Amino acid sequence: MNLHLSVVIPFFNEAECLEDVCMEVKSVLANLPGDNWQLVMVDDGSSDATAGIIDRLAAEHPQFLALHLTPNSGQSAALEAGFAAASGELIATLDGDGQNDPADLPALMREMERLRVDMMCGVRQRRADNWVRRLSSRIANRVRSGLLQDGITDVGCSIRVFRRSCLGRVRFFRNAHRFFPALFQIAGYTVAEMPVNHRQRLQGVSKYGGGIQSRLWVGLADLAGVYWLRKRALHYDVTSSASLEGKTGDQGS
Repeated sequence: MNLHLSVVIPFFNEAECLEDVCMEVKSVLANLPGDNWQLVMVDDGSSDATAGIIDRLAAEHPQFLALHLTPNSGQSAALEAGFAAASGELIATLDGDGQNDPADLPALMREMERLRVDMMCGVRQRRADNWVRRLSSRIANRVRSGLLQDGITDVGCSIRVFRRSCLGRVRFFRNAHRFFPALFQIAGYTVAEMPVNHRQRLQGVSKYGGGIQSRLWVGLADLAGVYWLRKRALHYDVTSSASLEGKTGDQGS
C-alpha cells in the first residue's frame, strides 16, 4: 500500500527530547484518515544515546523507521537520507528539538492541496527565540529574498510539506536545507507559505548552526552558489512519443 505522508526528522545529539518529539508526531498523525503515514527518524552521527533510542522506538512502533548516518554529516545530508527512505506521496519535515508544532501538519497539507502547490512552508509566529536569533534571521531572510526573489518570508522555519515526486529535480548540497523553497522554485515547482506555531525547545540546546559569524560567512557562500544555480538552471518539459509509436503499430497490423 502506498503511504500518503512521510514525516522526516533529523536528530543530532537530541537524546533528551527526541522520544517526546516522536510520540507527539504519532499522536497528531494518528488522527489522519486511514492511519496512512510513517515517521522517518534520522540519527546524524550522534555521540549520545540518540541512536539507541530511535532503534528502540522503531522496534516498538511499526510506522517508525530509524536511519543512521556515519559520520555526522549535517542537516542537509540527514534530510536527503530520510527523503530517499520515505515512502509517502507527501513528505513533511520537522526539527528534532520540539520547536515546530506537529499539530500544524494537517493544516499545511490541506492548504497545499487547496492552493494546488508543490510545497507549503511554515512561517513562525511569535518566535520563541532570543532577540539575537530573531534579528539575524530577519536580516538573512531579507538579503536572501532580495537576491533570489523567492518570495519566502521565513526560510529558517523547518516545518514544511511537499510532494515526493518533486525530489528528482531538486539539487542537494551541504546546507541545501536553508534554501529548500528556492531550490524547488529553481526546479520549476510552486511554493506557498502560511503561519505556524513556534515553541521553546523541549530540552537541551541547539546542536546545528554554530555561531552567528560562522553562519554568516557560510550562508553568504551558499547564497552565492544558489544565485548562480538560479541563473544557470535549465527549464524544459519532456513529452514522450510513445503514443505516436502506438498509432504506427496499429496501422501496420
